Amino acid sequence: MTQPALNLAGIDYANHLTTAIMVLDAQLQVQYFNTACCALLSIGEKRLLNQYFPALFQFSELHASRLLSTLSTKQGFGISDVHTVLPDGRHILLDITASSLETEQPSVLVELKQVDQQRKISMESLQQHQHLAARELIRGLAHEIKNPLGGLRGAAQLLEESLNDEQKEYTQLIIAQADRLRNLVDRLLGPYKPPQRSLANLHQIIERVCQLAQMDNPSDVQFCRDYDPSIPDFLLDPELIEQALLNIVRNAQQALVQGGDITLQSRILHQHTIHGRRHRLVATIKVIDNGPGIPPEIKDTLFYPMVSGKQGGTGLGLSIAQTLIHQHGGWIDCDSWPGRTEFTLYLPINSTAHHEGA
Repeated sequence: MTQPALNLAGIDYANHLTTAIMVLDAQLQVQYFNTACCALLSIGEKRLLNQYFPALFQFSELHASRLLSTLSTKQGFGISDVHTVLPDGRHILLDITASSLETEQPSVLVELKQVDQQRKISMESLQQHQHLAARELIRGLAHEIKNPLGGLRGAAQLLEESLNDEQKEYTQLIIAQADRLRNLVDRLLGPYKPPQRSLANLHQIIERVCQLAQMDNPSDVQFCRDYDPSIPDFLLDPELIEQALLNIVRNAQQALVQGGDITLQSRILHQHTIHGRRHRLVATIKVIDNGPGIPPEIKDTLFYPMVSGKQGGTGLGLSIAQTLIHQHGGWIDCDSWPGRTEFTLYLPINSTAHHEGA
């Protein structure tokens, strides 16, 4: 295919680069690209030429206004870790650099470099350490709170014995509030028992979660299933996985206040890394909803206790879910933008269990 002739002195070698390069005109339409660009986007040459740049993605954190500003001001820019979703549904992180070109017509040179795999592993490791640190902090605080709380409740009970019925109203209030705080602390601590693993079928667990969620479905949310039948039975604690998944599905239901769709999707990954360790087989469960998305200000702290995007929410559901999946050597990740939120649960498949279930 012959691309339009452009005065692009200095980038004739572009087809030999591994970095994706394209040139956009004043309407942000693609006028030039190298072979690495087609490979990155998985788009053919005929489709890519003259394509409107923002239309190349389902979603991108890079807004067209930044590129238009480069055209008008001749001032370039660089952005790291741009969350992007390609038309085929792939989520990638890009380092993007844009600069003005001296051509006959106003144009901008855009360089796209995929960095998601390395950054994802690094981010996962950081989030893991933050999550563990937060759990230890909570356990320490819970110990400091529960001891005096027990003493306060006991003192109120003793005092109650010497009061008349009208005065007992105040001690009963103290006892009730002490019990409420103790329950909150217990929920903050989350599950404390180790997983009771047994050979289980992941899809049976997902089906039970769907049944439970549909029994309490005030917004008439529609559930869709998309299962991978190649996932074998493997060792896990069905009760804990069910609780973790149900917490995430409930969150999705609450986000769909006007109704919508929730898709539960299972897949199997080969040679996937979790917590710095490579696993031969990993099962994934995706919970996908078409709600408004997660507020940007809480994205980075989403799995922290007491962080919630819902008014009146305790922010414990996702924190507990992360702990339960972490007990299985797995991890929960989230991608979200307006109109779509995806939670992905990663569960390593034990090789022994795979052999037994084969």
